[in-house]
Amino acid sequence: MASEQIIRDERKKNLHILTAMVKRDFKRKYRRSVLGVVWSVLNPLLMMVVLTAVFSFMFRFSIEHYPLYIILGQILFSLVSNSTDQAMRSIVDSSSMIKKIRIEKMVFPIEKVIFELVNFGFSCIAVIAVMAYLQVMPTWHLIFLPLIVLYTVIFSVGISLILAAMGVFFRDMFHIWSVFTTAWMYASPIIYPMDMLSGWMFNPMYHYVQYFRDIVMWGTAPGLLENGICLGMAAITFLVGFLVFRKTERKFILYV
Repeated sequence: MASEQIIRDERKKNLHILTAMVKRDFKRKYRRSVLGVVWSVLNPLLMMVVLTAVFSFMFRFSIEHYPLYIILGQILFSLVSNSTDQAMRSIVDSSSMIKKIRIEKMVFPIEKVIFELVNFGFSCIAVIAVMAYLQVMPTWHLIFLPLIVLYTVIFSVGISLILAAMGVFFRDMFHIWSVFTTAWMYASPIIYPMDMLSGWMFNPMYHYVQYFRDIVMWGTAPGLLENGICLGMAAITFLVGFLVFRKTERKFILYV
């Protein structure tokens, strides 16, 4: 019983630390900003306008509701790319705290994913605005939205744990990952029609973005196979990330 109480107390402490860190990051991000959190809505809208103007003119894609097509892919990819980039640096950036107090180190990369998940929630307001402007009516298929968000978050946590561990030992990863995410974006159907990248179906973002657009834009319910693929990719990535992090975390103190 005593051990169970210790575990419960430890979980409460980690949850409290996690909540406090998310609040701290929000204060830091929007400090001295006039619009504050409104930028979480404006940023995807402004990027959508730029990408729509450029790529509609250059390539003249015949995609119905192309601005909505872009913003859906953009905000989902940003959830993954931003959270993994911040999580990769989380252990190194928190070195002073790690050296001073006993704390669950996995909290740091997970907090970055949760922070970006909250930003994703605000970005969905921009999606609603675009849908209203284009007169795209939501359908009952939006009940699947929590599923695709869950798959994406689990996948992001897995990648984040791997990168957070690697970032401690190989600081070059901070530079390599930014290059990789740029290439990853162009290898994902963010801007291009889905059929142009059908050969990249091993790319998890291909499936996550397609799932997101299916339920929001096209009012279709992804089947069991697509759900299985999305969940499988997320679960395997999370498991690998968890094992890598647990195997290396005891050495962090020597390198941070």
